[in-house]
Amino acid sequence: MGAQWKAKHKDLASNAKGRIFGKLAKEIMIAARNGADPNQNARLRLVVEQAKKASMPKETLDRAIKKGAGLLGDAVQFERVTYEGFAPHQVPLIVECLTDNVNRTIAEMRVLFRKGQLGSAGSVAWDFDHLGMIEASPATPGADPELAAIEAGAQDFEPGEEGATLFLTEPADLDLVGRALPSFGFTVLSAKMGYRPKNSVTLGAAELEEVEAFLAAIDAHDDVQDVYVGLAG
Repeated sequence: MGAQWKAKHKDLASNAKGRIFGKLAKEIMIAARNGADPNQNARLRLVVEQAKKASMPKETLDRAIKKGAGLLGDAVQFERVTYEGFAPHQVPLIVECLTDNVNRTIAEMRVLFRKGQLGSAGSVAWDFDHLGMIEASPATPGADPELAAIEAGAQDFEPGEEGATLFLTEPADLDLVGRALPSFGFTVLSAKMGYRPKNSVTLGAAELEEVEAFLAAIDAHDDVQDVYVGLAG
């Protein structure tokens, strides 16, 4: 499934856009804590670009920025928490959440993990690499991802979605590589820390369907931002 699991045909769900906007709004609010001006706040600028790419309404975008920067007087404090465990058939996964109520989120995660196994911190993280992940699209004809990866200092690269390339970096190099890629013909679409499985589990069709249903339920939770899974295919 690659570094990050994404639901199949997720864009067909009636509430998919709302979930996407909700996740982006949380990231915007957290980024805006360091300043409401995207020109002066690199992290905010990247998330704003993601929001625009997802067609987030301008009013929603502006409100998230102001709320995160404390300009509306009703700022919500989100905490980033990570859960580790197994989907059915011992498929390892890491779930990243942003929540304003950790106690509520862990209680709901325990319910969602009933068909799998919710582990303790470090129970599966050892089987994943923690990397910088930069999604970038070619800005000029003939832009070479391999050359760009080498010159910009990325550790590796792989094909992304819709013609984009996913550049993988050492954690400390995420910002440096992101700033260097435009010089080699690529426009950065998103940049974040993420998890890549070292080993992937291969399943038959019936088992895979069960795991997909489990992952879809996890991903649909309002507090879940990203799901990383060690699943082949």
